This record gives sequence, C-alpha cells and structure tokens, in this order.
Amino acid sequence: MNYFSSDFKLGILGGGQLGKMLLAETRKFDIQTYVIDSSTEAPCQFGATHFIIGDLMNYETVYEFGKKVDLLTIEIENINLDALDKLEAEGLKVFPSPKTLRLIQHKGVQKDFYIENQIPTAAFKRFNNLNKLRSEIENGVIEMPFVWKCAQFGYDGNGVKVVRSISDIENLPNVECIAEQMVKFKNELAVIIARSESGEVKTYPVVEMEFHPEANQVEYVICPARIDEKVAQKATEIAMKVSAAYNHVGLLAVEMFQTHDGEILVNEVAPRPHNSGHYSIEASYTSQFENHLRAILNLPLGNTANKVAGIMVNLVGAEGYSGNVIYENIEKIMAIDGVTPHIYGKKETRAFRKMGHVTIVNENMDEARRIAEEVKNTIKVISI
Repeated sequence: MNYFSSDFKLGILGGGQLGKMLLAETRKFDIQTYVIDSSTEAPCQFGATHFIIGDLMNYETVYEFGKKVDLLTIEIENINLDALDKLEAEGLKVFPSPKTLRLIQHKGVQKDFYIENQIPTAAFKRFNNLNKLRSEIENGVIEMPFVWKCAQFGYDGNGVKVVRSISDIENLPNVECIAEQMVKFKNELAVIIARSESGEVKTYPVVEMEFHPEANQVEYVICPARIDEKVAQKATEIAMKVSAAYNHVGLLAVEMFQTHDGEILVNEVAPRPHNSGHYSIEASYTSQFENHLRAILNLPLGNTANKVAGIMVNLVGAEGYSGNVIYENIEKIMAIDGVTPHIYGKKETRAFRKMGHVTIVNENMDEARRIAEEVKNTIKVISI
C-alpha cells in the first residue's frame, strides 16, 4: 500500500502530547491523519489532517471514527475495546490489537499475565473494592508498607499510592485495585521494543528513570542507563520475553525494577510511545515515534541506537500555581548547547501536570546529567 502523499488515512485514538509528537512523523512522511479526543484543547488539534471531538470510551463514537480510516492506532489505553473488536472483525487493522490492550488496560489482568507467562514481577493481590483491602490490612493478611494501584484508568502517577498506615487508604476511591509488595530497588529501568506486523523486532537501549518522590512521576530519563552491561542485557532479555508474550504490533515500553541483589522485576507496560522514550527524538538515529509509525505500517524499522547520550527532563506544573501557563526562564535554558524544549500545547497548568519536556544531548554523560540538573533548577512552569 502507498502510504505517502496518498488517500491512505491513519486514525489515532487520543489527542494528547504523545499523539502530537507522532504527528510530527506523519507530517514528515505526508501521511493523512484523523485524530479523536474528548478535549477541545487537545495538543493534536492543530497537527492532524482532521481533528474530531469525541468520547474515547463511547462504543458508537469509537466505532464510527474507525470507519473513517484505513488503519487505527492509539496514544492512550483508556478506550472502548468492544468497538475495536467490532472494527477488527470487519477487517480494519488495529495496532495494538484489542486483544493486547485487554491484557494491559486492567492492571490486575496485566499482573496475572506476568505470572502466567513466568515473567518476574513483584508479589501482589487483587481486590474488588477498598473495603476488602481494609479488612485484610486490619486482619494482618496484607502487610504495610505496600503500593496501592487502582485497576483501571490511572495515568501519570494518578491511581498509585504508597500505603504506610491504615489512614493512608481513607481518601482512596472505593474501586477495584491491587496491593503490590513494595520493592526495595536500586534502579528503575525501562526498555522500549518496536515490533512490526511482519515480526521484525528492535530494542532501544535500557534507560534509567529518576522519579519525583511525591508525584510518582518521572523527573529524569537517562539513556543509556548507568548500569553494568550484564544488568542491561538481563533487562533487555526480560523485556523481549514480555514483548514476545504480548505479540504486540507497534511499540511496547517495559518498566522494570533492578533490585539490590541484581534481580529484574517487571513493573508495568505501555503499548504505545512512552515518556521513557522522549529522549530518542534528539538522541537516537530513529525516534520512538517514527519507529511506532514504521511498525504499524509494516515498514522496515529504523536504527534504535543512540547518536549521543540523552537525558530527558519532564516539565510539570509547579506546586502552588494554576491557570494560564508561563514558562519562566525558558530563554535561559535555550541558550545552553544541546538543550531542546518540547512544549505540549496545554494552555493551563496545575501542580504536577505534564506540560512539556526538555532533552539534553551531549557526548559526555556526566556533562549531560549536570546540564539536566541546571535545566531542572532554572525553568519553572508557573501561571499568571
């Protein structure tokens, strides 16, 4: 099929920043795009060939959107899967498939999948509601501290909380959830794998992630990870095993813990471009977004190696600010060699909302990390 400068129509479910960065690649190749999102302020509204407002969880909305396009992909997992089943049954290519998404969308099902496929992961227990969890805490069945996760619809640190005392669960929603053993880890790592429809597979280098302790969001992504080569090989092998088990098409980001005794445990996965791969736009020969596009169109995958060391700094709304956004001191960081800001196009900021990211590239990893710290301490996402 001719995708380039043709009548071919690519549909993207979700219009957030991941979609916006994917659109940069579709525009590079002159591929028509249809994007649907529930927000009139979605970052994709200006970059798509056609932008449509609609509820991603509504069956009819998703089904009718799929009838407009020749191939469908996602930039968010929280979508109506029954509609995707119907579209796929009628012959539309949907990548990742609704079968894959069903194994990932629900965190309890995702964790069960790891156990069934002998993939190492932290011990956990599923609960239908908060009352059941509270009862097992009070009876000493569940030991604290542990990590509480809502089973569905969590994102960017929302739906995750470390529970250290019974009072910590008082304000949690009474929904289906899991209680996960708290892992004493040395590093948080991630590997992104690109898999095409024909089965070609390529892996990106292992990255190291540094998280904000309160918001549970990534502050820095460092590539390549500052770990022993044997650890990197083990993490890559486990990520490949996860990828093969899901048999996905497109990207799969596999987040992992490296324990102090060298064990690698899978935390969770995302079947799409991922925050841990943003560095690749500047630092890699082929960005994660281009390779996602290549994979779902069954085109040859691009080189996933780094050209230089890359570090990504997330730009999130500063605490105490809410309203029309201002990027304070952005001109100061732009004066530093190797620094590239990406602004997502969200007009209003609030505490810890992802508003953009900054990539730092340098031939020297130590210097890149030093500059990343300077960037983090210089730019502020505030409001009027």
